[in-house]
Amino acid sequence: MTHRIKVIIPIPMDQAGADNRASQLPASMILPGFHPEFVPVAKGASLGDSAYDVLLMDFSVVQAGLRAQEEGYSAVCIDTVSDSGLAALRSRLDIPVIAPGMAAFHTACMLGKKFSIITMWDEWFPLYEKTLTEYHLWPRVASLRSIKTRPDLKELLEGKEEVVFAKLEAEARRAMEEDGADVIVLGSTTMHQSHAYLAERLPIPVINPGLVSYKLCEMLLSLGLSQSRKAYPAPQILNDAAYHGFAGQ
Repeated sequence: MTHRIKVIIPIPMDQAGADNRASQLPASMILPGFHPEFVPVAKGASLGDSAYDVLLMDFSVVQAGLRAQEEGYSAVCIDTVSDSGLAALRSRLDIPVIAPGMAAFHTACMLGKKFSIITMWDEWFPLYEKTLTEYHLWPRVASLRSIKTRPDLKELLEGKEEVVFAKLEAEARRAMEEDGADVIVLGSTTMHQSHAYLAERLPIPVINPGLVSYKLCEMLLSLGLSQSRKAYPAPQILNDAAYHGFAGQ
């Protein structure tokens, strides 16, 4: 059986940008019969750096995912640790809908007692504060730390490795030594290029959220599992036309 998985990129971009995002999943990590397809939203957010931009991400991710089931996809992965649109798509679709924040944070809880999120800049802290509160995970959080560096969500870390990787390692070590973290979670799927560098140098697990999210998706499909209808009840009246009307489609 073939499983197509729609991986929704939460900001608009060209094919080169989408290919950069897709590189977080090496071919060696994709099981036979599974085919992830990275699809950017048609329009919407830019950086996820404000409540306004986060609203655009929620809206555009849901717009991109509403038709995934009828398009023949077996599952949806949301390519942002903000978990934008997760609950709405879980309610609307019968196929599994997975997001990196939920996947990475709960994986961290299985591997250690306290985890720290290491991210690019402070402007993303509200994204984690929202989801950590929703998932009731604050007792397991050691800290949120950033390297105060404006991200590039299309070019990612290319050309900046020497400076950015060292900054990330320094913050991760502070999280271990000062905050008590025993697991590190990268704060964005756009930071995946730093994972190997950090995993080789740190004595504790480093979680690459996009890869963990995708592999969880493969596992759920292999086991025939999807989100609970009791937790995410389907709408009694479908109103997709209204939604797409708001979105200008």
